[in-house]
Amino acid sequence: MTTGTLFSSRPYTDNDLQAVCDLLNICDQADNLDDNYSVADLGREFDDPNLNKSRDLHVWADSTGRLVGFAQNWVRPTEEAVDGGSYVRIHPEARGQGLEDEVVAWLENRLRETMQETGKPGRQRGWSPAQYAYGCSIYEERGYKPVRYFFEMIRPLDQPIPEPNFPEGFTLRHMTENDPTQLWVDMFNQSFIDHWNFHPETAEAHQHWRDNPKYVPDRDLIAVAPDGTFAAFCFCWIDPDDNERNHRNEGWIDMLGTRRGFRKIGLGRAMLLSGMRKLKEDAVETAKLGVDAENPTGALRLYESAGFTVRKKGVSFEKTL
Repeated sequence: MTTGTLFSSRPYTDNDLQAVCDLLNICDQADNLDDNYSVADLGREFDDPNLNKSRDLHVWADSTGRLVGFAQNWVRPTEEAVDGGSYVRIHPEARGQGLEDEVVAWLENRLRETMQETGKPGRQRGWSPAQYAYGCSIYEERGYKPVRYFFEMIRPLDQPIPEPNFPEGFTLRHMTENDPTQLWVDMFNQSFIDHWNFHPETAEAHQHWRDNPKYVPDRDLIAVAPDGTFAAFCFCWIDPDDNERNHRNEGWIDMLGTRRGFRKIGLGRAMLLSGMRKLKEDAVETAKLGVDAENPTGALRLYESAGFTVRKKGVSFEKTL
């Protein structure tokens, strides 16, 4: 499919995996994005059950056949609208030649397909590190407005970590292979249902990540209420390949949440401290996490009180179609 005088485009296929990975890593190195991949990890991400590879991934090539553009659009219908969440990378040598227009047009057309299928309005969103001027310009110059800000926060683990204090009757344990994935998913959905841009998780999608070879069950912490309800969670993640590739020793407090009906009793702080202690136990030097700057549950204040500080800022852009 020809899109203009300089570039051709087509849907992604698995044969493109290596070339896409190379492109993402070229952009990472050129723009200092801290966003690089191995082929295996990228392939697993593309195999997410929530992603339709033939519809949601697209590539662009120059006249020599070199892959110079990639876009991903997570298209998720909600009760009132269809949300699109985009990820865009363009080769440094292909920028400023009209490819940005073509990529954004594809994102919006992909969203419109589902809008027509569902009869719902659509909101296309994009995200960029706040300091990444080129990434922000892709959206800003095409009518997108900043609507939300996010922080990546870090905390050295060589500093003292307070002892977690759980409410009476609550127990801390980790997920086991005998625990149904649906129980965790129900807890997750009840924890984030009132958050911005919430989309319900499915058991199939979460199981995909539990099947990841890097998943370690005893880093998947849960607090169990006296009646057996899964009440809160702290999902920790260490990626040894990413650490080695980037010459660091960090681990993620990847997901932290408290189920509605169990908030304001100290579970969030207890789970955060438990996760930090687990990462330290596993010899990680620095814990990191991401947070919505306007999180309605006071997560930012919690993280600051536990010693986390902002390392990076990101911005989410939106355009109503």
